[in-house]
Amino acid sequence: MIRQPGYLPNIGFFKKIQSSELFVFLDDAQFVKDRFDNRNKIRTVDGYRWLTVPLKRPVFLKKLNEISISYDTNWQTEHCNLIFESYNKTNYFTSYWTSIKNIIEKKYKNLFELNIDLIKFVSSELKISTETVLSSELNISEIKTQKLVSICSKLNASHYISGISGHDYLEEKLFSESNIKLIYENFIHPKYEQIHGNFLENMSIIDLLFNMGENSIQILNKSKNFDLTD
Repeated sequence: MIRQPGYLPNIGFFKKIQSSELFVFLDDAQFVKDRFDNRNKIRTVDGYRWLTVPLKRPVFLKKLNEISISYDTNWQTEHCNLIFESYNKTNYFTSYWTSIKNIIEKKYKNLFELNIDLIKFVSSELKISTETVLSSELNISEIKTQKLVSICSKLNASHYISGISGHDYLEEKLFSESNIKLIYENFIHPKYEQIHGNFLENMSIIDLLFNMGENSIQILNKSKNFDLTD
């Protein structure tokens, strides 16, 4: 599977890693504003809030691994304060807080380095052992679907797993021409005990960790990706 390394991704992202024999972090794709590369949601007493990492401008036509973090505002303290206020009363807050706080407070130059370190920490806590690769290390110049196909071919992959949204933009013919089976999957979000009232899906993975602790591993293991391929 191939995905951009987002900021504090949700459980579905980690299920994708867990479900793969080899996971490629697409760090040399073009950055697109208002997605999840530099932001995600956490559960609060009022519903949810976005945590957004500010970026140095311009970002237009830059690759993800070329995007620099802006420190013109004290966003690290803001993020840490909001996470603390939202989760410090959860049962497992102290198990993860110091490590997450230390990563967020480190002054990274590039966004993807921050994202990768957070993802690696969470993957370790969730006992995910999937091998990972950076797409930039593969030196592939194509874009869009052809880039994904070329990555798969270079890594001798026989299958490529996409989320259901891939139906809207993937050129399926390119996969078949390269003898790569394209699989569409739909992640079914599990429910778990969540602080602050009614359950909200698709929060950052830290919501699962702080609320469920080591039980997060079992919840991830039991969660399902349904194959929608014809």
